Amino acid sequence: MPVLGLLMLQTRFPRPPGDVGHPQTFAFPVRRRVVAGATPARIVRGRDRAALQPFVDASLALVEQGCTAIGTSCGFLALWQRELQAAVPVPVWTSSLLQLAEPPRRRFGVITIEAASLTPAHFEAVGADPDTPVEGITPGSPLHRTLLQDLPTLDEADAQAQVLAAAGRLRLRHPDIDTLVLECTNLPPYAPALRSATGLAVLDVTTLLAARMAALPA
Repeated sequence: MPVLGLLMLQTRFPRPPGDVGHPQTFAFPVRRRVVAGATPARIVRGRDRAALQPFVDASLALVEQGCTAIGTSCGFLALWQRELQAAVPVPVWTSSLLQLAEPPRRRFGVITIEAASLTPAHFEAVGADPDTPVEGITPGSPLHRTLLQDLPTLDEADAQAQVLAAAGRLRLRHPDIDTLVLECTNLPPYAPALRSATGLAVLDVTTLLAARMAALPA
């Protein structure tokens, strides 16, 4: 059976069911490896190429342990999709944003943990339209602080409210959107509420990894 290797940021914040780091989120075998020094703020807000090599090294170590594909725990790693794939001998799927380039053509909108840090370069690196509409979680909100400051507590009610509010703002600006993509790998726990509230299709890192793992040869 194919085994997914997951490159994990160095974090301490809680990871409820549905989060990419929760042990019961996926129905297939997963090996996780923490990339030392890869803090949320460094990866989300920085473009330091010195941070890339530790992800390459961790990926190769996971391949040596038998992993047949590599995923990550941060959608902002889309920026290094090409570099990681070139360095690793198995499929690498850095970000839920990869789904923006998949057929069929849809009217996408992206919800991200920090809109100010998600640049056209992140979209271009995965073959997506850099003009894709984006809405961020409210800066300074409890969810934003927990994830970017790596705090040890998580207000799940606030987190869900933040995701729903971001979707509302995004749809107000772009009422033609028919599919929402959650950039942040910590937002899938709130995808069911988002689908229920909006009636839209919702894609995230879990839908990406489940579909691509299922397509690998057994």
